[in-house]
Amino acid sequence: MSKKVAFITGASRGIGAEAAVALARRGYRVAITARTLAEGEKHDHVGSDAPLPGSLEATAAAVEAAGGEALCLKADILDEQSMVDAALAALARFGRVDLLFNNAVYQGQGNQESVLDVTRQQLDCIYQGNVFTPLALVRTLLPGMLERGEGTLLNMVSYTAFNNPPAPADRGGWGFAYPSSKAAFARMAGALRVEHAGSGVRIFNIEPGTVVTEVMKAVGMTEEVMARFKPCTPQAIAAVVAWLAENEPLAEWQPEETLAAPAIAKQLDLLRVPSLLGD
Repeated sequence: MSKKVAFITGASRGIGAEAAVALARRGYRVAITARTLAEGEKHDHVGSDAPLPGSLEATAAAVEAAGGEALCLKADILDEQSMVDAALAALARFGRVDLLFNNAVYQGQGNQESVLDVTRQQLDCIYQGNVFTPLALVRTLLPGMLERGEGTLLNMVSYTAFNNPPAPADRGGWGFAYPSSKAAFARMAGALRVEHAGSGVRIFNIEPGTVVTEVMKAVGMTEEVMARFKPCTPQAIAAVVAWLAENEPLAEWQPEETLAAPAIAKQLDLLRVPSLLGD
């Protein structure tokens, strides 16, 4: 049987890039998408006027160093068709996709605006990137999983989708637009599980907690500031993704709701699970 294939969005840096490497170590071939193909490209990231470190080419090099195979597919979640085309290119190259990891999020203006200040154009971008494009990928890749009777869909959601902010966005809390888009996105997994019960396809929401990434650093969230929130590393979350790709969550984790990745990472670490430790 050929190696399994993972399709990962937002894989130029952070959790997506680390997930590509973690899955490659488990034998997956990975199709990786993002806006940034090569180092030095500049895109719209709130809080950063300079290019962020990371690229699809860098992720692919890390995957290959881990003994894996990567297909770089430059695409933008604001351009829905580019993402669908990337998914179709992955199917054309590998013949199948066994794992869809909807990880990418919109990173432009509007995420931290107040309810009265966020514009319709900003909302359109946020919902396109965080709801409509992931849905288009599900519509493109889920039918093949259903036909084979196996596959895994992992949707990255957010703590902010389920909890009120402790303060306004400009004073340590969060705004309305991003959490509301993630709240809408979080409802997809439950609907799909009901609609395709008994299909053999596994569908989960993952909540990563606070993670120190290049984007977080760009908006001024230093590791010293983040320490107050007990942050988790991208590598730990990625290891949980790789573990979930092949293992059933424990019932006590309430997988029918939303899986809390930091708590799972801690439990796997205590159990000395090889996939988490990179052994």
